[in-house]
Amino acid sequence: MEFQHFSVLLSECIEGLAIRPDGIYVDGTAGGGGHSSEIARRLTAGRLIALDKDPDAVAAATKRLEPFPAAEVVQTDFADMTAVLDRLSILQVDGILLDLGVSSYQLDSAERGFSYHQDAPLDMRMSKSGPSARDVVNSWSPEDLARVIREFGEEKYAWSIAKNIEKARRTAPVETTGQLADIVRSSMPFSARRDGNPAKKTFQAIRIAVNGELDSLSRVLDSAFERLAPGGRFCIITFHSLEDRMVKQKFADLCKGCVCPPEFPVCVCGRLPRARLISRKPIEPSEEELAVNRRSRSAKLRILEKL
Repeated sequence: MEFQHFSVLLSECIEGLAIRPDGIYVDGTAGGGGHSSEIARRLTAGRLIALDKDPDAVAAATKRLEPFPAAEVVQTDFADMTAVLDRLSILQVDGILLDLGVSSYQLDSAERGFSYHQDAPLDMRMSKSGPSARDVVNSWSPEDLARVIREFGEEKYAWSIAKNIEKARRTAPVETTGQLADIVRSSMPFSARRDGNPAKKTFQAIRIAVNGELDSLSRVLDSAFERLAPGGRFCIITFHSLEDRMVKQKFADLCKGCVCPPEFPVCVCGRLPRARLISRKPIEPSEEELAVNRRSRSAKLRILEKL
């Protein structure tokens, strides 16, 4: 299958980055190269570093960015962005973009094992390396499975699902997405199966665990901002509440000034805001975008500018 991915909030991201023709930019989630190519075509003396941990995405982005000499594609987790910049002797950048969504290609390629809509081997590895969803489902304790499904999927039937996974694998390993989806469905009361696919939250939770997604996001939030030049923009698209909460809280902390107790007559901490929000509320897809890409409906874009 050809690597396809709808570039969510594309025009909003490009506007939010406020691209300068001679600037240096990082797209930490290159995917099929949609956002990257729009950044690269606006550069003259500038530079774009496009990162992705998925080798299929790297191949697709490399091909799409061939016409743009300003662009370079690197296979790596975006959490290791600063190491890549160090290796390339780049001290500061003018903009960073992260699109944290799973690509349409990953969801629609049955063999990647991300989707509960198709029966395929359990995998879910964005990098195609390391422990897979099959390893997690069949080797983790019921307690650990329940914790992950509850915390990463915000699934209230997490313990029932974990117990039934453990029960099923006593007979034979859980090998496919269809088997896992059936276990999840059978672990819930009928009333909980009526709104959307009941496996959605559990699949999200296991995918996050397999790929260390929240750990990677935490690492990049702590390190990437430091590499922004004054006036540089940080744009992040999230797709679920756990990611969005982390981004919102980190951005709010960077924008916070004085933290002295309110009863102090004057500031003694000397803390100044390090950034400002470009939009106080997250930017969401337009009705026009939703009409052509329903998968963008949960997307939220937050933009920060370094002072």
